[in-house]
Amino acid sequence: MPELRSGARRGRRPATAKKASPIVTGEAIATRTRRRRAAAEAGKDLINQLDQEAPAAVDENVVVPLVGGGAVAAAAAAAAAGKAEENKGVEGDKEMDYCGSGGRSNDKGNAGDDEGTSPIPERVQVGGSPLYRVEKKLGKGGFGQVYVGRRVGVLNASERTGPGAVEVALKFEHRTSKGCNDGPPYEWQIYSNLGSCHGVPRVHFKGRHSDYYIMVMDILGPSLWDVWNNNSHTCRMSIEMVACIAIEAISILERMHSKGYVHGDVKPENFLLGQAGTPDEKKLFLVDLGLAARWRDSTTGRHVEYDQRPDVFRGTVRYASVHAHLGRTGSRRDDLESLAYTLVFLLRGRLPWQGYQGENKSFLVSKKKMATSPEALCCFCPVPFKNFVEYVVNLKFDEEPDYAKCISFFDGVVAPNPSGRPINTDGAQKLLCQVGQKRGRLTMDDDEDEQPKKKVRMGMPASQWISVYNARKPMKQRYEFVCRYHYNVGEPRLIHHIEKGNEDGLFISCVASAQNLWALIMDAGTGFTAQVYELSPHFLHKEWIMENWEKSYYITAIAGATNGSSFVVMSKGTPYLQQSYKVSDSFPSKWINKKWKEGFHVTCMATSGTRWAIVMSRGAGYTHQVVELDFLYPSDGIHRRWDKGYRITSTAATLDQAAFVLSIPKRKPNDETQETLRTSSFPSSHVKEKWAKNLYLASVCFGRTVS
Repeated sequence: MPELRSGARRGRRPATAKKASPIVTGEAIATRTRRRRAAAEAGKDLINQLDQEAPAAVDENVVVPLVGGGAVAAAAAAAAAGKAEENKGVEGDKEMDYCGSGGRSNDKGNAGDDEGTSPIPERVQVGGSPLYRVEKKLGKGGFGQVYVGRRVGVLNASERTGPGAVEVALKFEHRTSKGCNDGPPYEWQIYSNLGSCHGVPRVHFKGRHSDYYIMVMDILGPSLWDVWNNNSHTCRMSIEMVACIAIEAISILERMHSKGYVHGDVKPENFLLGQAGTPDEKKLFLVDLGLAARWRDSTTGRHVEYDQRPDVFRGTVRYASVHAHLGRTGSRRDDLESLAYTLVFLLRGRLPWQGYQGENKSFLVSKKKMATSPEALCCFCPVPFKNFVEYVVNLKFDEEPDYAKCISFFDGVVAPNPSGRPINTDGAQKLLCQVGQKRGRLTMDDDEDEQPKKKVRMGMPASQWISVYNARKPMKQRYEFVCRYHYNVGEPRLIHHIEKGNEDGLFISCVASAQNLWALIMDAGTGFTAQVYELSPHFLHKEWIMENWEKSYYITAIAGATNGSSFVVMSKGTPYLQQSYKVSDSFPSKWINKKWKEGFHVTCMATSGTRWAIVMSRGAGYTHQVVELDFLYPSDGIHRRWDKGYRITSTAATLDQAAFVLSIPKRKPNDETQETLRTSSFPSSHVKEKWAKNLYLASVCFGRTVS
């Protein structure tokens, strides 16, 4: 059955969009400019330019400004630092944020570890602290290093924690580190705002010494990664141990979220136990706040605005949420999804997406995550873990999680007496008491009024036709669905349909393909004055496009078939001043961002198999543009964009992903109504129903919509 996604958004003021940062790629693009044709040697110059043009190289570390500090301060402490982790680094088109670190995550990047620039001082004293002698190195993170600091001149060596401890963790961050940003590290601000937040290590002193910013913190014990790794004979933890970790970790995240922050990099390496032999040895701590960010605006108190930057990734590939892989603004749901993967890893010893390598590793991992249902992920785990995973992966962007409910999932797995548990769960008990539950325990009774949520991860990918309809004045529009099983440029049926439409004053406004079946949309509202088209075995036929650029034609519609062929339509009478296109094996987010900076906007897209073709033009008549890229139909993101004044202007989809380009036009239409429809077959009957409401096909594609 077709599923309708519609929205009437009228009279809303466009919101101010953030300007995208230009991020370069090294691939050449095809470009055409009218002004070049004015010169006598324009044709030759254009060909040379097209064959040679490539974006100028820039420092990508500068282009994507990232706030974030550092290394695991106190915590990296006893954790085994410097072990390699497969999850960090640049993955495909994703640019990783090298802001945090964990016990063994040393390939987030070491931009701030300027060991060769400035030696670590032998003794330090900052912010009114005692004098410490710097001893052995405990760990190294993305922006700093952690050392043991031994208090100088101490007579009583019994104090092991607190500001007077004999041994402390000293976290050094060089003043030139990206996390410092011409001032104290960003992480300092997070620790200050969190204060004495439950489960966050205490910072006793901080200040600058020579070229380094230094934090003085308690030394902590091993990370959960170390504890798991020490069980080498089983490569897993006990069910009760992991359930206790789940309960306490949820309470720690709840307290951090209540302060308005999300952690951004939840994983086993960033959970540490207290120091052995101290009262804190069974306590759980969450460290490394370098990727922490606000989910709640500090001025308005409201949830931060939704956004998506597919080229930006923050976190650790193995444990990051699917939303983080897709570049969406971090929110509370992402921490909980990362925690879910952490728990399954500790319990099973492996996650289904481990082992991927190569430049597109991040894409493959996120694709696998999206295709793995909670049932499949937790097939060897007790039911409470499956229930938790299912709950967190279905949370919406700004939805407040029910932390008490999450804790209650594990209620029957742990010992009834908290004092007998392997992990101290006092924080969770306090949380449960706050919601009025006796003895700090919840039942699993569901509210009668609670509506069942629609599950978004079923593990069964499906493809549909996606059609977009815009409100227009009454006009003539025609669609044709033409069968093509073999390439044949002179196919009479295809030419017949186009020529018949031309005789009626119609021009092709949109083309699409599904398994070599071509869909042509022709209407009288394009404003075109002439049109040429080519059905080619190439995706795309560069020489033919260049030839028609010289004749003042611009690409206005493209489609690709699964057999590698393409259908390209070029028209006269467009407002375009310059045009570029790019064919890529993955969605070219970085190139799009670069062209946005240069004043181009996406005007049409297509796919062929797993390949993408993006056409961008100057003079397209848009003020701002955004991309929604997902492994399913991004209903939530599209509706949020509609509310901000955006309208879908281009669509394309592969069997893995669907992409929607939404734009704010310079000239606001009289009727801003836009609706979308998803159907298993071409929406012939639905198109006619829309025509009756003066809604006309603006874009159509076939590909992945549900998982």
